[in-house]
Amino acid sequence: MAEVQQDKRATRRFALRLPVSVSYDETGSESKAAQTRDVSARGICFFIDAPIASGAPIEFTLTLPPEITQTESIRVRCKGKVVRVDNGAPNGKVAVAAVIDEYEFLAES
Repeated sequence: MAEVQQDKRATRRFALRLPVSVSYDETGSESKAAQTRDVSARGICFFIDAPIASGAPIEFTLTLPPEITQTESIRVRCKGKVVRVDNGAPNGKVAVAAVIDEYEFLAES
């Protein structure tokens, strides 16, 4: 009998392709452009063209669309930690999964 793997995710994931700005060096001074694969209230998965170490602290900023917010678009800055890195993503990109530890809503500029 085949074992069925249960999905342990506690929050709904939204499969969204959104631009995201990611900082992950010690100073946070360098920012790289990336694209999300999916987003949830507790985490994010994105594609980036630079390696990031599993366990590394990261900060990222993205704009959540009205489909998610149920109102208007909202810019959010999040801090978290890389929990998984997959080097087998398409187009030579790296897929990075990160947990969100804290976030803040930003005023539109």
